[in-house]
Amino acid sequence: MIQLQALLKESLIRTKHVENAAAIGINEREVCASTSGFYVPPENAINLIYAFYKNLLQVRKEGLYFKQKHYKCVRADEHSIYLKNADGGLIAVKTKAFILIATYRVGMYPSVCVEAVEKLGKMLAAHFDCPGGPENLYVKEVMKPHPREGEVLVKVSASALNRADLLQRRGKYPPPKGASDILGLEAAGSVAGLGPGCTGRWKIGDAVMALLSGGGQAEYVTVPEGHLMPVPKDITFVQAAAIPEAWLTAFQLLHFVGKIQKGETVLIHAGASGVGMAAIQLVRLENAIPIVTAGTQEKLEATTNAGAAAGFNYKNEDFSEKVLAFTQGSGVDIILDCVGGSYWEKNVSCLRTDGRWVIYGLLSGGEVHGDLLARLLSKRGSIHTSLLRSRDKEYKEQLVKAFIENVLPYFSEGASPHLQPLVDSVYPLHEIVEAHRKMEENKNIGKIVIEMPLKSP
Repeated sequence: MIQLQALLKESLIRTKHVENAAAIGINEREVCASTSGFYVPPENAINLIYAFYKNLLQVRKEGLYFKQKHYKCVRADEHSIYLKNADGGLIAVKTKAFILIATYRVGMYPSVCVEAVEKLGKMLAAHFDCPGGPENLYVKEVMKPHPREGEVLVKVSASALNRADLLQRRGKYPPPKGASDILGLEAAGSVAGLGPGCTGRWKIGDAVMALLSGGGQAEYVTVPEGHLMPVPKDITFVQAAAIPEAWLTAFQLLHFVGKIQKGETVLIHAGASGVGMAAIQLVRLENAIPIVTAGTQEKLEATTNAGAAAGFNYKNEDFSEKVLAFTQGSGVDIILDCVGGSYWEKNVSCLRTDGRWVIYGLLSGGEVHGDLLARLLSKRGSIHTSLLRSRDKEYKEQLVKAFIENVLPYFSEGASPHLQPLVDSVYPLHEIVEAHRKMEENKNIGKIVIEMPLKSP
């Protein structure tokens, strides 16, 4: 409602296009914002809602009474109603969520109300018309979402890229049923609106970060209230945007799926990725031992700085031999694997007896050539697979709750150990193509963050 109040004041009243204005919430059936001193009787608010949904024909024929004054109808359709009398007139404009009503005098230009409401109902978002490369992306003006039952509207300050965004852009990873088809699985910003049925845990203006099934690379996104987390003290929105998807994925893989225990050794493939850098720190938090693979010396050095006990370049050395040497032949307890098919033999080779191999991505494909099952059976090893995006709402709420309780406090300054999201680079929304190209070329260490424009154009 803060945005509505600003619209009434800045776009309409200050520019003297109308005399007074108010916004009527359609679901609430009452005024939710108005200019100073402008009172709309409750029966008038209900009558206006009724006029749009049930009574347009009568309004066209007979006009409308507002605050006991009669106004003759000039024009009326399902989106707007223009009325006038001897002193001036009345205009009402309907969106999905509210009706904007304004009074005007002779000489004013109330048609601006329609433009203002249209602008209020739209936002900028990353978009592509057909699957393909990064060049297919562009920024488009789309309809702003409205929070449904139990949802919160978040004004996005920053989002972050994930491999899932690249796959979706290529047409290989569609969003779950009912999710936004806009890219973006995580975001950080401020609460801008509350849907019906929210429990009161969030208020307008709260700084939050969100786990999403889609929609993050836009100016606004709606989120189930249980999928939101408070932004830790001393963390910027850019840093916060790098937390939800990567850190919750790593936390889920280690705790909900892999059941990590103190003192265990964990092999993390793609150690310099967002999930990888988070997993290193989370393994350390559990007093366990993280070791990694990566493709460059620069990335290996970054993982060492994050806390990796050892790192191996998969391009020029056999990581399974190196892992066995590091563990004195015993192998690792857990493998976090986003690579898939091409790694199976080496993974089984360096897996400890009764070890857990957790697969959460297939960068090299899912096809396996060889006697995987016999090799795995000989070690009594287990394969677990996991995707976070397609999990149900209740599972994600449990995951977020556990993360808030067990991990989030360690992001604050002064906490020991201190966890820190690693931001590789920051791109404005209009450079979304360049951001995707960088990730596609595997050049990032940590997260690539997308910043939203400060103001809509």
